[in-house]
Amino acid sequence: MAMERGRRMNDYAEDGTVDLKGKPVLKAKSGAWKACSFLLVYEVFERMTYYGISSNLVLYLTRKLHQGTVTASDNVNNWVGTNFIIPILGAYVADAHLGRYWTFVISSVIYLLGMCLLTLSVSLPSLKPPECHEMDVTKCKKATTLQLGVFYGALYILAVGGGGTKPNISTIGADQFDDFDPKEKAHKLSFFNWWFSSIFIGTLFSFTVLVYIQDNVGWALGYGIPTIGLVVAFITFLAGTPLYRHRLASGSSFTRIARVIVAAVRKRNVNATTIDSTQLHELDVEEYTNKGKFRIKSTDTLRFLNKACVRTSSSTSEWMLCTVTQVEETKQILRMIPIWVATFIPSTMLAQTNTLFVKQGATLDRHIGRFNIPPASLIAFTSFTMLVCVVLYDRVFVKIMKRFTKNPRGITLLQRMGIGIMIHIVTMIVASLTERYRLKVAKEHGVVQNGGQVPLSIFILAPQFVLMGLGEAFLEVSKIEFFYDQAPESMKSLGTSYSITTVGIGSFISSFLLSTVSHITKKNGHKGWILNNLNASHLDYYYAFFSVLNFLNFLFFMFATK
Repeated sequence: MAMERGRRMNDYAEDGTVDLKGKPVLKAKSGAWKACSFLLVYEVFERMTYYGISSNLVLYLTRKLHQGTVTASDNVNNWVGTNFIIPILGAYVADAHLGRYWTFVISSVIYLLGMCLLTLSVSLPSLKPPECHEMDVTKCKKATTLQLGVFYGALYILAVGGGGTKPNISTIGADQFDDFDPKEKAHKLSFFNWWFSSIFIGTLFSFTVLVYIQDNVGWALGYGIPTIGLVVAFITFLAGTPLYRHRLASGSSFTRIARVIVAAVRKRNVNATTIDSTQLHELDVEEYTNKGKFRIKSTDTLRFLNKACVRTSSSTSEWMLCTVTQVEETKQILRMIPIWVATFIPSTMLAQTNTLFVKQGATLDRHIGRFNIPPASLIAFTSFTMLVCVVLYDRVFVKIMKRFTKNPRGITLLQRMGIGIMIHIVTMIVASLTERYRLKVAKEHGVVQNGGQVPLSIFILAPQFVLMGLGEAFLEVSKIEFFYDQAPESMKSLGTSYSITTVGIGSFISSFLLSTVSHITKKNGHKGWILNNLNASHLDYYYAFFSVLNFLNFLFFMFATK
């Protein structure tokens, strides 16, 4: 005990992290890469599970549940959207009540239950409509209410479970590095790159092995393997428990933000331009240091909110008087909103890879000798490109750019995001031109009306998948790192959920645009841009529309960064 008391204070994590029992943790025996290794392995298997479902879901809905192209694509987008919106609730529960670890553990159990039910629903004949080989699947027998109820019930149980795991697992990983330790803080700069590398490995397996099994062997085995993978992932996470550093639940981020806004509104008559620093309420710096937190100085941005920390005769309750740090934390969250909005459209583009891009692939020649390539396997080009680009970015690009910019990241996170958005513009232009060529060949070979196979290799779609991966290598990594980095220490889960929810909102936007454009373009007797028969559709127009939308979004992004 005497030796323990005699240890120097800097032997312990200085950022307020503790062990699972709430005791201070020794840096030498916890956290850093030795703890993150378990989390990286978890992410490989969990991403394999998620993308093993989402990548081929549109084909299961059309081929097995006999839904049309627009309906199936909308259902995929709505499910994916829900998967990435619920994390807001997961972040709230973690920050306000259970902490990140226990929120994650409970959510993982729910996730696993949903996966087991989903595997049963695709395995038992009684839970699926009979096989049908009509070219127009909408003429086949529909799934019953019970069959749809079990299938969608399982999918949305998965979404609830994922809502608790997604905002917390990467945040738990980032928590393993002490910001007060220069060496660990430097390692943290590389964490998100390697985090995404683990994601790409899992997704690459899904887009190659799993989708092949689902298309050519059976959906029961194709979903059974991800279920086993999820069990392995959960056990791996639990095995690393003794090494993890934890942050105690610090109360609801939403409540703290609401208190600042309410206090500012209630004191709206205070003249913000004449506020003196002596009138501002703040705690001693020692109180923050003892909790491993930072005290933040008052700024002039969003000046109206400064009224919340002005002392007045009536400001006694926490809904009338906040600290300067609380006000500045709220400003940090609000200042991220324009950048958050600017990432919606790129996420809408990403949604096309699991829906329309895959449906395009199903119309093309997928044979290499006797081997039949699953359409969803082309998403492997996206994952592989992202994996290679992230490694090269971290190991080569950053080192070169640091010499010129003196920035430890090479370029700023916003610059990296901007490059990703520009690449998305090019991606949709290429997708539009490729689709125009596919339709031209379909017309020349008389397969427009019957929806037959177009005599072109499926690999003509590879460039748009590769460009999507390149764009995401710049955008997606910087997005999650930006929102984590900019979020206050006490609101890191909320910051992470910002980056996650953009994918969900993008999926909902994709669903809305798909339905709206399909409906509008059918008016006045027109055939429409998006039909069940893609050979008679005009996805080239739809992708050109996306190119314009991306360009307008880039202009908005440039404005928001100012």
